[in-house]
Amino acid sequence: MAVRAQLLDRPPLLDRQRPGGGLLDVVRQLTLLQIDPVAAIAPSADLVAWSRLGSAYSPADLDIALKDRTLLELRAMIRPGEDLALYRADMASWDEAERGELPGWRASQRDWVRANDGCRLDILDRLGSSGPLPTRNLPDSCQVPWRSTGWTNNRNVTQLLEFMVRRGEVAIAGRLGGDRLWDLASRVYPDDPVVPREEALRIRNERRLRALGIARARGPECPVEPADVGEAGEPAVVEGVKGTWRVDPSLLDQPFSGRAALLSPFDRLIHDRKRTVELFEFDYQLEMYKPAAKRRWGYFALPILYADRLVGKLDATADRNAGVLRVDAIHQDLPFDKTMTAAVQGEIKDLAHWLELDLTLPG
Repeated sequence: MAVRAQLLDRPPLLDRQRPGGGLLDVVRQLTLLQIDPVAAIAPSADLVAWSRLGSAYSPADLDIALKDRTLLELRAMIRPGEDLALYRADMASWDEAERGELPGWRASQRDWVRANDGCRLDILDRLGSSGPLPTRNLPDSCQVPWRSTGWTNNRNVTQLLEFMVRRGEVAIAGRLGGDRLWDLASRVYPDDPVVPREEALRIRNERRLRALGIARARGPECPVEPADVGEAGEPAVVEGVKGTWRVDPSLLDQPFSGRAALLSPFDRLIHDRKRTVELFEFDYQLEMYKPAAKRRWGYFALPILYADRLVGKLDATADRNAGVLRVDAIHQDLPFDKTMTAAVQGEIKDLAHWLELDLTLPG
């Protein structure tokens, strides 16, 4: 069910034709594509789309969809434009709750924005008269600097813009190179009727379960995209795994015909590492932040799916200067038979073809 929900099975009678019928249909089913700037092979959003659509997918398709705003960027996630109506009520109420009604970190964020209300209004005025604009062209008139132990320390405008996104005041209107272009949300978001908060939460949970197939009702708090689904779907248990799950009943009792697939490290099938261990008994970490000597599978290893099992990792790098996709290792969690080997090698060749790179294999 998890594999089918993520459009990673092979529909009967379609052979190598991928499901979905196009990028927008894929994103509607998955609900999102996560943005990540690392492109050791390709940007994650493009890798996720390629793994569902194959080499017929072009990154230009994503650029066009963002330009015509059938897809929109919201907090490092690309979502269908029509789904913004499911977030507007939360945006409108972001500033309403008083201290004691919010988690401590949320209340502190709210108070910091209030302390810098003058800068917030300056940004809105500048965007209103001159937007879209990159961050560097927006005024920093903050009275209280943003304090953090991380990379955002003293990055006042960057942090304020993130909170203004959550308030529904500004939005990403596009990108110029790697720079985000900001504009008033009223110029970017569709003018669709706002869905009330409780109804919107129910719909988001239902869509998330439809995209995951199976999920926990409750899980750790995830500020951007939760991994749990509330009361959506039906309760279920998984043999050998503790606790209760929720399942999408539309995915029950359907025939399954799997295939091989190479996954982004940020793919939603394996994004929740605990769920990945519980359902697939698959150990995986993104090791790009580890010293090279401590990596088990590689800098940006791609999980390998075969049928309904996660069976290994592909350690590969796209060396665009040399014009090659360099495969350093294929780590087998389960022994590959001839059929699996041929299927995985076929996906690697298709990846190189899509990247328009020659393929070099180990040995």
